[in-house]
Amino acid sequence: MTTIEHNALTAEQIQLVKDRKQIFYIDRFALREGEVVALVGPNGAGKTSLLLTLALLQKPTGGRIQFNGIPASPRNLLSLRRQMAVVFQEPLLMDTTVLENVMAGLRIRGVPGEEARRRAGEWLERLGIAHLAKRPALRLSGGEAQRVNLARAFALQPKILFMDEPFASLDYPTRTALLEEIGTILRETRITTLFVTHDYTEIPFLARRVAVMLDGRLIKTGTVAEVLGIEAIPQRIAAPWEQDVRRSL
Repeated sequence: MTTIEHNALTAEQIQLVKDRKQIFYIDRFALREGEVVALVGPNGAGKTSLLLTLALLQKPTGGRIQFNGIPASPRNLLSLRRQMAVVFQEPLLMDTTVLENVMAGLRIRGVPGEEARRRAGEWLERLGIAHLAKRPALRLSGGEAQRVNLARAFALQPKILFMDEPFASLDYPTRTALLEEIGTILRETRITTLFVTHDYTEIPFLARRVAVMLDGRLIKTGTVAEVLGIEAIPQRIAAPWEQDVRRSL
């Protein structure tokens, strides 16, 4: 049995209620150090709300969240947030150069200028966009902008990475190429990662474990093969288990 000490993140009995409506209730969820977990489920299941809560960007109505065994509290929220990075579907780039965008988070966290420039440059190179360093970020294509967004996150050297459907708006060739690259990066860096997706074809590129949400609850977790009933080979994946799960609720 995995203990809290071996988990990068543990959440217990966390709940979110808005306007008297329960958005989610999770009895227990854990991210093991170095693993990548895909969080899937239909629209309205509560996936993004759970991600934002685990990333400490949204306060839960109740429950406990721990990072490496340290409980999150109002006193340590800032220090804990600085150990994370979040990548959203929309890149949300600033009206400045690509390099300045990637350096922005580092500067906010107090990284000296030369070090920030070095780390930003390394990730621009790694993601194949070093030649865009001086280009205005708002003039990039969708794929280029998302690469900048990802470079900005990786440059922070986060202990935990949260990604909320970062590939959803990209065309198929761009999405596939980027998924292959990010999959390689995550395997090499072993950054603990939770990524939300509605596209099951993305899962085998990145994750070895899947958590399924339905109506604000985690209803199933396991390996890709266990949950989706397939081998870990990128392909168009149906959800053969979904109807069975609904009938069992």
